[in-house]
Amino acid sequence: MNDSSSARPAAVLDVWCELQCPDCRSALDDLRALRARYGDRLELRLRHFPLEKHKHAFAAAQAAEEATEQGQAWPYIEAVLGRVEELNRQGEPFLIETARELGLDAEEFDTALIDGRHILIVDADQAEGKAIGVTGTPTYVIGGERLDGGKSQEGLRERIEEIADRLLAEQEA
Repeated sequence: MNDSSSARPAAVLDVWCELQCPDCRSALDDLRALRARYGDRLELRLRHFPLEKHKHAFAAAQAAEEATEQGQAWPYIEAVLGRVEELNRQGEPFLIETARELGLDAEEFDTALIDGRHILIVDADQAEGKAIGVTGTPTYVIGGERLDGGKSQEGLRERIEEIADRLLAEQEA
């Protein structure tokens, strides 16, 4: 049976994030809770917004794209975000080692960081973020509403759930 309605998520949450950001790490629990609550009904899209103050953030964004290509986007993102201090200290070798720990093709990560094959995606995300007013991370966009989590995560998950519930209800109506 080809039911195309189940193939499309009813709501999309864009998470403007960078993998060297301690605030993004604290957002991980909220993201896990949202994924557990909504499953496939809410599409969580990581959007890259590397900040200049974090010198390994741009490489980490490219590495996340390589992990996406190898089918392990979220496990990789969570592994890197969970160890921000190690990324701060070690930089690219840490990104490659994390790929190896997850059973990914670490050599391909190394090559991707050298040849820059994912730079355009990262640049496009960053440009789009700037265009819609993203200034820090994490920033969430759902249902046309922008929520800035860079200053405080307080109450944001509840607000995202309110909007997601409304979008899903509208979809089912």
